[in-house]
This record gives sequence, structure tokens and C-alpha cells, in this order.
Amino acid sequence: MLVFGFSAGLPFSLLVGTLNAWMGEAKIDLATIGIISWIGLAYAFKFLWSPLVDRTRLPVLGRLGRRRGWLIVCQLVLALTFLSLSMTDPALAIGTFAMVAVIGAFASATQDVVIDAWRIDVADETATVEILSSIYQMGFRIAALVGGALALVLSARISWPAVYMVMGIVMAATVIATLFAPDTARPAEELGFRELREPGAVHPKLRALGLAVVGLGWAWAIVTIANFMMRILSVQPGDPNPPKASEFTASTGPWIIAATVFLPALVATYFNWLRTNGRNVLAEAVPATSGTQRAADHAYSALLLPLADLVQRLRWGVIIALGIILTYRLTDSIWGPFAFPFYLTELQYSADEVAFASKVFGVFMTIAGIAIGGVLFVTLGRYPTLILGAMVAAATNLLYADLAAGAHYIDAFANTFGLSAMGVDPRMVRLMVAISGENIAGGLAGAAYVAYLSSIASKDYSAVQYALLSSLTLLVGSLGRGALGEMIETDGYVAVFHLTAALGGIAVVFCVLEWIRASWQNRRGTTAPELMPTSDAARVTEGDTAA
Repeated sequence: MLVFGFSAGLPFSLLVGTLNAWMGEAKIDLATIGIISWIGLAYAFKFLWSPLVDRTRLPVLGRLGRRRGWLIVCQLVLALTFLSLSMTDPALAIGTFAMVAVIGAFASATQDVVIDAWRIDVADETATVEILSSIYQMGFRIAALVGGALALVLSARISWPAVYMVMGIVMAATVIATLFAPDTARPAEELGFRELREPGAVHPKLRALGLAVVGLGWAWAIVTIANFMMRILSVQPGDPNPPKASEFTASTGPWIIAATVFLPALVATYFNWLRTNGRNVLAEAVPATSGTQRAADHAYSALLLPLADLVQRLRWGVIIALGIILTYRLTDSIWGPFAFPFYLTELQYSADEVAFASKVFGVFMTIAGIAIGGVLFVTLGRYPTLILGAMVAAATNLLYADLAAGAHYIDAFANTFGLSAMGVDPRMVRLMVAISGENIAGGLAGAAYVAYLSSIASKDYSAVQYALLSSLTLLVGSLGRGALGEMIETDGYVAVFHLTAALGGIAVVFCVLEWIRASWQNRRGTTAPELMPTSDAARVTEGDTAA
């Protein structure tokens, strides 16, 4: 489990974070970096192909076990990805470079699906899911240090291609653990989702139609994003009318959100109405009799069942909940890919300084933020902590605005509290103050957000519901990165940080509305949704906490 946690964390760190530092040093424009960062959507969309991974037996490698065959494929593809990146110059072949990174991101996301399933499969009374989840986190954190801090330190001494070649070799070595790992046999007959075929459930044929509509919406969104990525990465020099990420985000972004969030919610609402009114529902149980029917049930449970349950319990309040989900971590996710270019290229910090400040010192500040969040939960309660988390996450963007403008306020803070008299380089003090503020706020906001998602997740559908909702968290921020990169190129970092701070205010408004809604609900005496069990929360939040 330790090695599998490392195997999951290394590509996440190298593809979502460190790759941007390489591209920044290669003088790739920030708009392009923002577009390439869309590869992180693979982690957000991974639940879409999880039924395929769960039910498909690979030829030849399938003999190794239900999960090990898939793991070996993913790990070898990732090793080849890093080796291929090491042989590609982003300054000369950015299209090829991006395509290799996309393949790696999909392999990494698929590996996450398999590892999550393996952990659940092999857990027993001795190696419980809780223990395995904790060990997974340890491996993931070690990988974050190797793929983040160590990679930056190595890049200052050897070339970036050499760094990724070393990481490719390290990734290939994880196959050894996979070959010796235990595995579980594939059941002779995998059961479907029984509650979908009991009396009173929506008729399977109608569910299939609704699933097709939602599937087409998701397919259109993914193809549209991929097509724009290819267009913008294949622009020839001197093109009089190149595609612009800002125009795509403004014109197509809202439709992508509508197709992937609001269309499924509307279909789920319609199905709830049918069940409530007894229309087009089963009069008797109709068990699934084929692999196609069971796969359709699995897909329905991943895409529509979580939303149907949420709409049924929250009713109109689901609009506020989706607003929080889409905007709460927006300020962090939208500018994250530009952090390394900002530190290394704009502010001219060394790789060693950034590695220490962001990947070592910053980790402790994040832990401090999580601890503060725990204290605030006890003293203030859930919703005040949620609101405060949104406020500080937005406000700390102003720290970076000050850092980009010369750090006048940060210097005043450091002088007031004697930080500048500790014998540390004043430039390093500025960086550490800014990173401390952001990471403490991020830890606090992250803890508050995970607790909120857990509070609205049903015990009956905890895993799939949490997985879907946490995936949607990344959607708006990811779509806005290309436009943000263009804005940095034209207006500079100071203006961008003021904008991201303002965007954070949207989440604050939604959080206040949710507190009002919850208070009104409690006054009416209705039952609040139950918290997800700790074991289930640990099972499905590794990607969020690691990020």
C-alpha cells in the first residue's frame, strides 16, 4: 500500500505541478501553460470510466488478478510517459509534449481508480481500510516531496529532461511491488445495483435514455475541451486569428458546466418526480441479466444516482450546494498551475528556495491550517468555519498581489513581528510569509470543505456521491486557467490576484446562503443529512487532501 500510494502521488505531482515549472523555464507562454493544465481534468472525470476498469478483464495480464493487470499497464504507461517527456523539448514541440502529458494524466487517473478498488478488495480484519488509507496517504506525501521538492532541487543541478528520465525509472520500479501484491479473484457473477431494479424504481429503459442524454452531454464537453486544446497547441506562428482561451471560457465554458452539472441534475430531478408520482416505475423486481445491463446500472450509479439522492434530500437547496461545490476552491485551483512560473520566472527565486518554501515549509503550514480548522469546528461550528475558510482563502490572494507588487505590506508585517531580524534573507522571508498565509488558509478551507461535502453526502451512496461532488469541485477552476494565463500575459500578476480574491467572494455568498438554508431547515424540525462515516470519507478524499 505504501508503494501504491507513492505510485499514485508521483505522477500527480509531476504532471499537475512540477511540469509547469519546466514549461515556465522553457519560456512557454502562460496562456499555453493554463491550457495544458487542463490535463488535470482527467482526475476530475475518472469516475466516468471507472465501470470499464472495474468490469473489463485484460487479455493475458488479466491472469495476474483482478487489479494487478490494470496496475501494471498504468504504471508502465506512466514510466514511458516520463521517459517520453524527457526526450521532448516543450519549446520546440509543445503539441507533442502536451499529448504525452495527456496520456500520462489519463493513465494516472486510471491507476487511482484501480488502487482505490484494490485497497477496498484486500482489506481485512488485520489490514483494515482505515490503516491502508493512512499508509496510502503516507506514500502519497512521500511522492509529493519526491516529485515536487526533490525534482526542483535536481532541476537546479541537472536538466529537466534528466529529472523526468530519473522519475520514469523510479516509476517503472513500482511494477515490482505490483507483481508481489496480493489480489482478489474476480467474482463469477458480479451483482448489479439491486435498488435500481426493485419495485418502485424508474423503469430501466427510461433510465437508459436518461443516461444516454447525460452521457452525450459529458462526451460533448470532453470532446470540446480536447478539440480546443489541440487547436490552441497547433497554432502556427503569425496566425492572424489564433484561438483565445478567454473567448472559449466566456462562450463555451458555461455550456460545459451546464452539460456536466445542470443537465444531469435536471434529469435526476425528473426521475425523482417519476418515482414520487409512480409513473414509469417497475411493478416488480427485474434483476439485471447481462453484463451490459449491469454496466449501465454502474454508470447510472456514478452519474445520476448521487445527484438524484441529493436533489431529493436538499430540494431547492441543491442549487446552493452546487454553487458551493463549483466555487469554494476556485481561488486555489484556478491559479495553481501558475505558482511555479510565478516563483521561478516572475520573482526569480531559485529552485532550491521554492522547493523549501512551498514543498517542505508549506506542508507544515497546511497541517497548521487543518489543525486550526479542527479547533474552529469545535468552537464556532460547521457553517461559521465554512464561511471563514472561504473568506481567508480569498483574502490570501491579496498576499500574493502584494508579493508581486514589491511586498510592501509583507515587509511591514515582517518588521512589526521581528521576522526580518531572524537572520533570514528578506526575500526569503517575503516568500515564506506569503506561502504561510496561503497554506494555512488552504488547510483551513480544505478541512471545512471536506467536512461540508461529508455532511451533505448520504450514507447510502457515500462513495459514489462524494466522488462525483469532489470531482465537480475542479471543473470551473480548470476551465478558467487558460483565460487566466492570457490575463497574466496582458495585465500582470497583481491584477490577476485581485481578480482571484474577488472571485473568492462568490463562494462566501453561497456559504452564507447555505447557513441560512440550514438554519431555516433546522427551525422547521427537518432532519439534517447524516455525516459520512470516517472510513468512507478516508476512502474517497485522498486526491483532494493531497492536492
